[in-house]
Amino acid sequence: MRIIAGSKRGMNLLPPKGRETRPITDRVKESLFSVLYKYDLIEDGVVADVFSGTGSMGLEALSRGARRVVFVEQDASAVELLKRNIAKAGFVEQSKVIRANAWKTGAPVDPDVGRFGLVFVDPPYKMSYDTAAESPLGKLLGLLCEQVAPGGIVAVRTHERAELADAYGALRVIDRRRWGSMAIAILRLESDVTEHDESTTGDQDHSAPA
Repeated sequence: MRIIAGSKRGMNLLPPKGRETRPITDRVKESLFSVLYKYDLIEDGVVADVFSGTGSMGLEALSRGARRVVFVEQDASAVELLKRNIAKAGFVEQSKVIRANAWKTGAPVDPDVGRFGLVFVDPPYKMSYDTAAESPLGKLLGLLCEQVAPGGIVAVRTHERAELADAYGALRVIDRRRWGSMAIAILRLESDVTEHDESTTGDQDHSAPA
């Protein structure tokens, strides 16, 4: 795992030890960030990395110019490596690490910077197959409606067989992508959930492996 672009391009990240992980490949990460760039939320943005593991997505955002990233992770060993990766990259001042159950906390808003413009959500696959409104994932997305800024984006990574609903409260799916065995749904917080129905796109298949 490494940071693939920005000020820390090429920096290797300390990998997790003894944990089941689904590391995102460089190719897929680059493709995802290329999609996100069109929303103009990364540079000088306020970002949350939920179920952050060792921080690959949040650190990538910082390397690409994000102003602040809040990392949320419950596993103690992952948090230890996450903090070491943040220090190695020199992003201690721009980072906040919260050890918590993300299903219950979502992305706690940092009072110094306000709601998030961009949130990465990467839950364990086994907890993301059920995408109903009352499922753990559905309730988490409902909670994020109170933590994301209007017009903000939530990128949710799941197994390809998991199909998110078109909307969770004011969060509406505006793009769906598939790379190999993984899927990413991009949701935007709308001020009026009855608008922009036409912005939801169909699934797009890509050949890059997960």
